[in-house]
Amino acid sequence: MARRNPSLLDVLARAPWPVGLIAGAAVLIAAQVLPTVLGNLQNPYLAAIGRQFASGALNPLFWVLAGLCWLAALLSFLGQKKRQKLLEAQSSLDTLRTMSWRELERLVSEAYRRKGYQVQETGQGGADGGIDLVLRRDGQVTLVQCKHWRTQRVGAPVVREQFGLLTHHQAAAVVIVTTGDFTPEAKAFAEGKPIELIAGPELLALVQSVQRPSTSRTESPSPSTAAPATGSDPTCPTCDAPMVRRTARQTKTAFLGCSRFPACRGTRTL
Repeated sequence: MARRNPSLLDVLARAPWPVGLIAGAAVLIAAQVLPTVLGNLQNPYLAAIGRQFASGALNPLFWVLAGLCWLAALLSFLGQKKRQKLLEAQSSLDTLRTMSWRELERLVSEAYRRKGYQVQETGQGGADGGIDLVLRRDGQVTLVQCKHWRTQRVGAPVVREQFGLLTHHQAAAVVIVTTGDFTPEAKAFAEGKPIELIAGPELLALVQSVQRPSTSRTESPSPSTAAPATGSDPTCPTCDAPMVRRTARQTKTAFLGCSRFPACRGTRTL
């Protein structure tokens, strides 16, 4: 099914909220400047349009356009607050898996914003696939797809599809995020390619690494998820960030991993 082209309201609502405020102000400034600019032109048609502007007949149209821009700014601001609240509420794999696919997209979007990326929510993804987010930093583009699969594992066909999109869009890398896991075939295909696979435990670690400290937040991580390190609070041997206690999924062995995972994969033994 073909997707509709996004409207101006859609585009501004996905942009940072100050963009909508500035766009609305620019519309009203244009309403004041255009009559003078067009009235001084030699073209009789443009000059006539300028006189129409000067008469004030089109002023309601400009106010409607400015109002739409400001409405988009309000929607963007409310969406930002919703993403922030959603991210801060995550404390375990269980909370991640109770989200809808749209909430997962918003969660991942906010996490990467806090990691310093410019994030574009494309609206091209959804429950059926596609590119959900476009990340930009240091002149490089990364494509992100979010898969909210509670039980089914993401297979190799999905990874191959995203690798094809990476080539088509000439992106630097692609990230596939799921609240579940990936099949061995999917992991084997991604090996050695600019493809990052983020399964449930890695997603939780990513979220916890960018959560803001709060005395009101209570955490009760399960044995399979990250928990704060105790003792002398060792730091990562690679980047000096705080370490967190984790449990290997296959061997069930406890170890300390970097809190910035997956950006940093430093580990220490207990």
